[in-house]
Amino acid sequence: MELSCGVGGSAAAPPGPGPPHPGTAAAPAPPMEGEEYESLPSGASLGTHMMAGAVAGIMEHTVMYPVDSVKTRMQSLQPDPKAQYRSVYEALKKIVLTEGFWRPLRGINVTMLGAGPAHAMYFACYEKMKKSLSDTLQHGGNSHLANGIAGSVATLLHDAVMNPAEVVKQRMQMFNSPYKSVLACIRTVQKTEGFGAFYRSYTTQLTMNVPFQAIHFITYEFMQEQINPHREYNPRSHIVSGAIAGAVAAAATTPLDVCKTLLNTQENMALSSVNISGHLSGMVNAFKTVYQLGGISGYFRGVQARVIYQMPSTAIAWSVYEFFKYFLTKRKLEKRTSL
Repeated sequence: MELSCGVGGSAAAPPGPGPPHPGTAAAPAPPMEGEEYESLPSGASLGTHMMAGAVAGIMEHTVMYPVDSVKTRMQSLQPDPKAQYRSVYEALKKIVLTEGFWRPLRGINVTMLGAGPAHAMYFACYEKMKKSLSDTLQHGGNSHLANGIAGSVATLLHDAVMNPAEVVKQRMQMFNSPYKSVLACIRTVQKTEGFGAFYRSYTTQLTMNVPFQAIHFITYEFMQEQINPHREYNPRSHIVSGAIAGAVAAAATTPLDVCKTLLNTQENMALSSVNISGHLSGMVNAFKTVYQLGGISGYFRGVQARVIYQMPSTAIAWSVYEFFKYFLTKRKLEKRTSL
């Protein structure tokens, strides 16, 4: 069976077979492409979801990584005068010209190491819980409540793996970062702040990501119902749905992301300006500090970069995930039919 992965209608279900010729027995109709793909989530193995999720996660975080670096810097509450930017484009241009071509990619290696296993567990948990809850709440139909709950629970596993990588990544991304390498950063943080520093922002990360993923999955599934109601393998629908879901969820949760960045980076200049000695911890303290330093607008620092980063990232994640899920399961089906 040929794997069709074209955009739009190329992957749509083919028309059913025509009427049989007189005097001949009607051949059983082959399953339609759309119907076969729609059965994949329930038939696909845990390993398929994990492999597809791992590839999707690595692609999501690496393709748009330079914009993520800009977002981290734009969320700085008291940036160095040399690291003040008015737009994402200006920031990328300035970073490349003044700090070197590879500077926007600093910390990408630790992100890849964390993103693979984190997204493998994330998507596998989401698919399993979505099916179980939908069967209970909607008798097999699509339930927005089930999608939201499944996405939120999957986030617990994802963030447990990803949080230490986020801490290291954001410290490497900051302007004038004192760390020469990822290993040097890990050793220094462990030595000076202890192991708990890698999870200092975990509760804030969860407080941000649980509503983010709930909004994200509900919006994605809602968009799929509108533009891909038969749930066929349709790359265009996955890209559009993913981009819209990412933009809505990113904009809504930016205040929490600003607080997470402050907890991860522990900006010395910002903390000393409000007479905080030592290390800032706790979501409530982070919220208060952000307000002291930037007022209401402080909660939305970097929102442009966050949305610009999240739209293509989420679109890439969903399109890659759906493709690999489709491709891997198709191969298994082909092997079975050839035996």
